[in-house]
Amino acid sequence: MPKTKWTQKDFDVFSIDGLEPRMEALINTVRPKFEELGTAFSTYFSAKTAEEFYPHVAKHARRKVNPPKDSWVAFAPYKRGYKSIPHFQLGLFGTHLFIILCVIYEAPSKVEIADRLLKKQNSFKKLPKNFYVSGDHFSPEGINIKDALNDGQLVGLLERLRDVKKGEFIVGLQIPKEDAVQLTAEEFEKLTEETFDALLPIYNTMVNKK
Repeated sequence: MPKTKWTQKDFDVFSIDGLEPRMEALINTVRPKFEELGTAFSTYFSAKTAEEFYPHVAKHARRKVNPPKDSWVAFAPYKRGYKSIPHFQLGLFGTHLFIILCVIYEAPSKVEIADRLLKKQNSFKKLPKNFYVSGDHFSPEGINIKDALNDGQLVGLLERLRDVKKGEFIVGLQIPKEDAVQLTAEEFEKLTEETFDALLPIYNTMVNKK
């Protein structure tokens, strides 16, 4: 595994004004870490799932005016892309680090995925209590998994994933930048593996894998 240590400089990238200056800092500061982590955790997922996974580092190529407010490396068992299938992400907003599992609006099998997850809601009770869920991968906000289970918001998010064209579903861990920069490389690696380990049963339900 690469010895990735997050620093304040990594998070400061997202406060730089202007598309070109922010992209230059992102490419020089953060992207090399995503590329290293992409290689390492693709191997992890391939070993865990017995299926070849590929890394996809965000390029933000379509942006012409607005600078990115987050960036990531995604992992999926498809070499040409990841947005159309359930996938894992490891990335940064200016406020926090995130380690997540996603189904976004571009996935054509959203209805089937949502139905499977609704039938196996109990599997979410096994997730760590500091995990969160969200219905918008563009937003840094989220709902604590325990609260979502208790007040019906989890069901609401999954029904929206099923019924609404723009519906999405995200589950995983957020680490405030103040805590992320305190993690040693070894602590970060261990936490990331533990998070992905916890998310894999949910992923297996999404893809209908026993």
